Amino acid sequence: MPVHGAGLTGGHAGGPGRWWVGLDIGGTKVQGVLLDAAAVTRGAARRASVGGIDGVVESAARTVEELCAARGIELADLAGVGAGVPGLVEPATGIVSHAVNLGIDDDVPLGARLSARLGGVPVDVENDLNVAALGAARVLELRGDLAYLALGTGVAAGLVLDGRLRRGRFGAAGEIGHLPYVPDGAPCPCGQRGCLELYASGSALDAAWPSRGRPSPVEVFDAAAAGDPTAVAVRDRFVDAVAAAVRLLVLTCDPEHVLLGGGVSGVGTPLLDAVVGTVAAEADRSPFLRRLRVADRLALVPAGALVAPIGAALTVREGGPVRDTTEAVAWRS
Repeated sequence: MPVHGAGLTGGHAGGPGRWWVGLDIGGTKVQGVLLDAAAVTRGAARRASVGGIDGVVESAARTVEELCAARGIELADLAGVGAGVPGLVEPATGIVSHAVNLGIDDDVPLGARLSARLGGVPVDVENDLNVAALGAARVLELRGDLAYLALGTGVAAGLVLDGRLRRGRFGAAGEIGHLPYVPDGAPCPCGQRGCLELYASGSALDAAWPSRGRPSPVEVFDAAAAGDPTAVAVRDRFVDAVAAAVRLLVLTCDPEHVLLGGGVSGVGTPLLDAVVGTVAAEADRSPFLRRLRVADRLALVPAGALVAPIGAALTVREGGPVRDTTEAVAWRS
């Protein structure tokens, strides 16, 4: 069963049990949303995250408190909090491990710790890409199999297949960023060499194009569009790697939708157009790929769409980690 704290009583601003909070806890920020009884978003908050289990718990708890204060409700009014976090997650216990970006390596009971900090509010913990995939399905009202490809600090995918989250035996389903992409390439922190995320991530762009004030992905794509030959080379190497990730997802899972999300997706249409163009060029050379219509499956997550915290709220709203997204997709905000 998911980690739940002691039940709370008392009521304010609509009474207890009518509100849910969803959190997207990342290495640099915590984003949160507040959903009402009809699953309508009623508030949003963002704050810097702090590393280590103590810092993660405190920054998450303060985000929850900020959401409640802005709406004039108490913690006792919350039915639950859903938290999406990177790394390996055991949804049944709320234990998180290998969340390197959060400064968490060994198994830590994040769900129980956050619940205790919030005075016993029930807390469910899920992988951040899983909740993002669920949130994207709801926000974009998509049906059919879906892969949410996050191009951020690393590269990985959240998978919704046959209406259910696909976690895998150890919660590693979708961790395609750690598939070797360049034989004998650069060492990866995972212990392998040439992993895909060394070439298709925001971190890869940061390393190849140090920022001059704006996010590196935006600068690279703008400079490439202006004809800078170095930027063109950096952009094309990156896009080739992203296209490989898309092709990998299609050939392994055959999803109807492949959504580009994560920090690099903030580049917007130029990113989508470049990836679509590369995928289409590959299809021109392969009748097999052409038949799969890979380019037709691609779309961007809308800028500013809080898909991960919304998905996290949906998990706890369902009384635990959401497995079937049929109702979630049908909800409206």
